[in-house]
Amino acid sequence: MPPLRTALLQSSGVLGDVAENLKALDEAAERAAQAGAGLLVTSEMFLTGYALDLEAVPGLAEASDGDSARTIGEIARRHGLAVLYGYPERDGDTVYNSAQLIGPDGATLANYRKTHLFGCFEQDAFTPGDTPVVQADLGGIRIGIMICYDVEFPENVRAHALAGTDLLLVPTAQMHPFQFVAEHLVPVRAFENQMYVAYVNRTGPEGEFEFVGLSCLASPDGTTRTRAGRGEEMVFGEVDPELLGASRENNPYLRDRRPGLYASLV
Repeated sequence: MPPLRTALLQSSGVLGDVAENLKALDEAAERAAQAGAGLLVTSEMFLTGYALDLEAVPGLAEASDGDSARTIGEIARRHGLAVLYGYPERDGDTVYNSAQLIGPDGATLANYRKTHLFGCFEQDAFTPGDTPVVQADLGGIRIGIMICYDVEFPENVRAHALAGTDLLLVPTAQMHPFQFVAEHLVPVRAFENQMYVAYVNRTGPEGEFEFVGLSCLASPDGTTRTRAGRGEEMVFGEVDPELLGASRENNPYLRDRRPGLYASLV
């Protein structure tokens, strides 16, 4: 199985302007496809921007099969690559902080609702999701999805490891002063759980927040395969099933677990 070239789009887009962000996504998908990528990953709440007024969130939220989802399906199909994007999802009267994976044929592969909401803004604006492990298959690679704060809970990522996730996609809105998460925690999560982790951040000032960038693709062998700086950019990394298999063979963490000792965790 060939490596999956993955594009990480580090961008904050335009706050509150869905049309402009869809245009930016289309342009990014074209560049990613021209560079040979089979997957494009965007940041948390890419579709609308993150630092929204609370009153604006319900009006900007869309159904998982709404207009923007159909537009992104067309973008994915036209450029022949999968797209993971963050957005506020409306389901009836409930709004979630969600991320949706669209396949290269334009069909929805998976939709995930953030389970661990960070800070007063998210807790006031959204309802937490209740499904910790959401997966899809992309060209023989098992994809998992989380959003930002979710990856900071080790039990969350271990659940993905036990479910066989090969590549964990984590659109994020990581802000100052927590850049150590991008720099140190994410690579450790990849190593201790024997998977790739694509952590894709926003960048620059937005409302009261200062996003730190530093998007990365962390590898199961403990290395960081690609790392963005602090500004707007797209970086690329390879998700290599052969390296993943060799790393899992050599690393005993998952084999040496003793679950019977961990009952107190739950």
